[in-house]
Amino acid sequence: MTRDNKTVVIIGAGPSGLALAYELIKKKSNYVPIIIEKLDCPGGLSRTVYDGELGVDIGGHRLFTKNQYIQSIWNEFLTVQNAPSIDDIYCERNIKYPILGKDPNKYDDVMLIRKRYSSIIHNNMSFQYPIKLNLDTFSNLGYKTSFLAVLSYVKALFFKRKEKNLEDFMINRFGKVLYDVFFKSYTKKVWGVDASVLSSEWGHQRIRKLSLFKTVINAFLSCFKFLKFQKETSLIDEFYYPKYGCSALWNKMADYIVQNGGQIIYNSEFLEFSHNQNNILSIKYKKSGKTEEIFANYFVSSIPISDLIKGVDAPYDIKQIALTLPYRDYILVSFYTNDFYLKNKTEFKTVNNITPECWIYLQEKDAIASRIQIMNNWSPYLVGDFRKYYLVSLEYFANEHDELWDMSDDKIKKLAANECQKYNLFSPANIIKSSVIREKKAYPSYFGSYFNIKYVFEYLKKYKNLFLIGRNGTHQYNNMDEAMVCGINIAREIMNR
Repeated sequence: MTRDNKTVVIIGAGPSGLALAYELIKKKSNYVPIIIEKLDCPGGLSRTVYDGELGVDIGGHRLFTKNQYIQSIWNEFLTVQNAPSIDDIYCERNIKYPILGKDPNKYDDVMLIRKRYSSIIHNNMSFQYPIKLNLDTFSNLGYKTSFLAVLSYVKALFFKRKEKNLEDFMINRFGKVLYDVFFKSYTKKVWGVDASVLSSEWGHQRIRKLSLFKTVINAFLSCFKFLKFQKETSLIDEFYYPKYGCSALWNKMADYIVQNGGQIIYNSEFLEFSHNQNNILSIKYKKSGKTEEIFANYFVSSIPISDLIKGVDAPYDIKQIALTLPYRDYILVSFYTNDFYLKNKTEFKTVNNITPECWIYLQEKDAIASRIQIMNNWSPYLVGDFRKYYLVSLEYFANEHDELWDMSDDKIKKLAANECQKYNLFSPANIIKSSVIREKKAYPSYFGSYFNIKYVFEYLKKYKNLFLIGRNGTHQYNNMDEAMVCGINIAREIMNR
């Protein structure tokens, strides 16, 4: 396949790739975006996986941003609810809705306003997350540990560590005691290595402005409802979430791109580039067993750098850095059940009085799962009859071809069901159906050859018409809105050229 000038080929239909194509079209740039996507749907790691009327997000993604342009894009495709959702009505919740918007019971292109509740299970105790310094927290920790935590935090205020790694970053912001209790073992479970091995850049990327001091101030100010103040992203109390999951947004964006002259080629796998000394000339990809080729002006990649480098002629040392970049793979085990045991301990009303958490972090030493996701609390429209059934997922982190990753679906379902029973979520006898989703290279990590990634970036810059975007394209563990900003910025750079 050949194209005339004014063509931009984008590898990957995730948030960053879709945002880039959207921006080129929206600003009437005369560039035609062509997206090559390995899956059969848009959204990438932010997509919703459907099974009939059931839907589960890979990791769960809150629609929250401080970027007004990103918010305007979301609002273009999905409208905020202005009337109660079905669970709001059922629970007789007293919630104020915007005057302008849509009724979620009449329209599908709606963003629900959801309360943000999360918790941590540690030593058989439940802690609110973000951590709140209240009597419940002190009681669960024990007053001796609480006293030592305060002393440790005060010490961290005056004696800062040089931030050589993520451990130093965390201790500087929370103190050593709270780091040991809430971060140390959990970080190792998620990333497979100790926090002392991970770069402090992870902290600057994910929780750069969060500290115990800000958490305490946030908790204090939240007691005064009349006060208006801007919260850190990690401390928000509510967020938007599409009625039918995040894929509702990505499907709308994909439709807009195609309807306005763009193209999305699904079920297509990147193979290689042809290039000269300074520019990419064409891209080759495989679809339905056939190799296709597209010539274009610009090429943009959001796929893992370790996959991209295979399609470029690069020196041996550059290829070795890229090919050995660390990633964490992800397994999501979902259960559809007719009972759920965890009960509500808050004043917020819930259906059948179940716990209101979207996420529960498992920080028990013997827990293999890292996090529990309760889709009923994300959107009742994704779980069939929300009054009788529950859609619960467990998240596991692994490395490709390790023992956990290589487990059969039946074995990992059994493992997850046993953990659900162990942590009193439900009995395996209550399971109606279950599923397993595996995602390779879901989380770019910050150790090993990552410390030399700058040499890969420097080498790839030689190709003047090649750009890297998104979480995997830039090897940064960024949020959904940040990935979209990345794509939009590259679109503007291309247009300015």
